[in-house]
Amino acid sequence: MQEYEYEYAQFIYYTPGRVDKQSQLWPVRAGRSIAKPSYEVGPKRIECHSLHFVSEGKVRIEWAGKWAELQKGDLFCLFPGRTYHYRRLPSEAPLRMSWLALDGARVGPLLELAAVTPDRPYREQAVTPTVEASAERVIDALAAAERRKPAEAMALQGLVCELFAGLILDTTPMAPEAHAGWIRECLDFIELHATEGISVQQVAAFAGVHRSYFSNVFAEQVGMPPMKYIQRIRMEKARLLLTETDATITEVALSLGYPNLYTFTRAFKGYYKVPPLSVRSTRREPSAER
Repeated sequence: MQEYEYEYAQFIYYTPGRVDKQSQLWPVRAGRSIAKPSYEVGPKRIECHSLHFVSEGKVRIEWAGKWAELQKGDLFCLFPGRTYHYRRLPSEAPLRMSWLALDGARVGPLLELAAVTPDRPYREQAVTPTVEASAERVIDALAAAERRKPAEAMALQGLVCELFAGLILDTTPMAPEAHAGWIRECLDFIELHATEGISVQQVAAFAGVHRSYFSNVFAEQVGMPPMKYIQRIRMEKARLLLTETDATITEVALSLGYPNLYTFTRAFKGYYKVPPLSVRSTRREPSAER
């Protein structure tokens, strides 16, 4: 770290490349600091989002006529185009912080998922050991080089996403009144993965709720139990493959996640009341499947 007027600090700068910008999420700069007793920043504005992680001591941040006093384990974010003023508060431990400035269209929505917004640009006790370790990995990676090859840039993006995953993990529980939204996401999940033989338990786990609660809410809103809906999606896909492609019935069965032709045929006949061959086009099927 180098000594400056108000602090001892390490400043790291990053030049984003094409791969970074295609991700719509890239680092701009990062660093670590130990504040002197007179530490004070601002009033100032910046052009990107800057996350500050408090690892020791206390700091007061002021914005738009509001303020918050933060300590070890808290974080705050400077949002672009807004005026901020922050300074060290007296404490037994010196103020130590690390920071990561980010840019791109995805930053704002990700911060919102992490419950950090322009109106409340801080979160108390958000810097868990996992988040702290993730932030340090990003900063260490940035310190290694100013510009990356595409593969290295993608690895760096992975570290940034890992950091946000830690921040978002437990901050967005599904509220009971938000049923329609998360059930819609479950329908999309089923549509995407129905051919992989997913279970109701897997869909409930995706929703983050107990299976029985999920089944009750799903049936109430969709009009049928989730298992029946999964079956409907598979059968609709089966009918489409049988009528609009030249895939054999065995191919259709295995493509839809059924273990064999017999299991698929039994399921299809149970659903449509006719065997798969009856909805087949006039194309002649291989004799092994008749």
